[in-house]
Amino acid sequence: MDQAPNQSTDVIVIGGGTTGFGAAIAAARQDLDVRLFEAGSKIGGVMAFCPGMPWGAAYPCDTIIGGIMEELAERLYSMTPPMAEKRPCTLENFGPEIQYDHETATFTMFEMLEEAGVHVHLNTTALQPMMTGNQIQSVEYFDRHGPHTMKSKIIIDCSGDGDISARAGVPFELGDGQGNMMGVTLSFTMVNADWARVFSEDDPYFRRYAEKGIAEGRLHPNLAQLYLMKGFSRDTVFCNSVVIRSVDGTDPEALGKATQEGRRRCHQLAAFLRSDVPGFEDARMINLGPTVGVRETRKLEGMYRLTGADLARCTKFPDGIVACDNPIDDVMRDSDEMTHDAIVNGEGFYTIPFRSLVPKKIENLMFAGRIISADPTAFASVRGMPQCIAMGQATGTAAALAIAQDKTVQQVDTIELVNELKIQGLRGLGS
Repeated sequence: MDQAPNQSTDVIVIGGGTTGFGAAIAAARQDLDVRLFEAGSKIGGVMAFCPGMPWGAAYPCDTIIGGIMEELAERLYSMTPPMAEKRPCTLENFGPEIQYDHETATFTMFEMLEEAGVHVHLNTTALQPMMTGNQIQSVEYFDRHGPHTMKSKIIIDCSGDGDISARAGVPFELGDGQGNMMGVTLSFTMVNADWARVFSEDDPYFRRYAEKGIAEGRLHPNLAQLYLMKGFSRDTVFCNSVVIRSVDGTDPEALGKATQEGRRRCHQLAAFLRSDVPGFEDARMINLGPTVGVRETRKLEGMYRLTGADLARCTKFPDGIVACDNPIDDVMRDSDEMTHDAIVNGEGFYTIPFRSLVPKKIENLMFAGRIISADPTAFASVRGMPQCIAMGQATGTAAALAIAQDKTVQQVDTIELVNELKIQGLRGLGS
């Protein structure tokens, strides 16, 4: 591959989801040259795949985590009219969540990237790391103009699947270690639904209606619980119910088949809601996701593997970089069930350690988001979008420390990192 003379940068962030958004902004605000590679045409990750998905876990113990997540939320709260709202979650064991106008939120994220000076490369796929010993010297990538190579001092893998990290030699597990992964989901929104009638019964999972639809052969048997939530705009209902199981999220053909199956089930569900659930008679479907949202593929091996036991003890690590009290939100890997079991007791919360974002050997690579080093139980709790933004913010800030001090990512002073993140407004950090 030819390399142009100017193809070098301080930091490459791979993946423009919520994690990459946080990483790119944090690094650029430290006066670094940052390139954000996003394989799709839109930033936001699951926000793009599942328009209307609320930001859950932003308020552990009813206090916002702070940092870039809070800045984004406050920008939306302060608009006239407000483009986001803090609401209680109707589902079991979840705390408050943030509902927002999807298009305004995405536009605001693009604005924040612009203001920070991030170079955003859409429709750009990172292909291969070029290694020298335990360092990535450059990354091969592809866009509409063909293949290219870019040198970088630090690489932050926020891709969701961890392709570059895996190709750099970072060990990983797929799903639960046996290859079983959480189900993928296709979502949609119903507009012109009468909230008062739709949500009149005291059952957030609409089990009675789901049982009827399954018994009559009009709904897939996996739809025993319907995840229907009030959307941001009045009389809109976000439908996050259609789960397709036994799908390998690293297999493009499998994702294509799952997406088509998901479309079929979504249309069946929309028709059932209109005919059988009071309040949906005049509703119609919009914002059917362009592809299924993937919850879980690779989990990379870090310096520390976060465990469910750590979370249950409300462990606050000295190198904790984000607070969380999210339940075990598990779209079960080996059954048709979904759980929202509480992970912490009382009013406690835990923190995610920076070491779970750092590989053991590769000296200039970090990873964040759903490729975090965590066991299956811990993973089912840590994967919320607000936590992903903060994980990204931590890696972007750590990149600046490593470059300024000419250190490997493993040598970053985590006490200094945590103190810097506190200055940036993140709450609940340290031990």
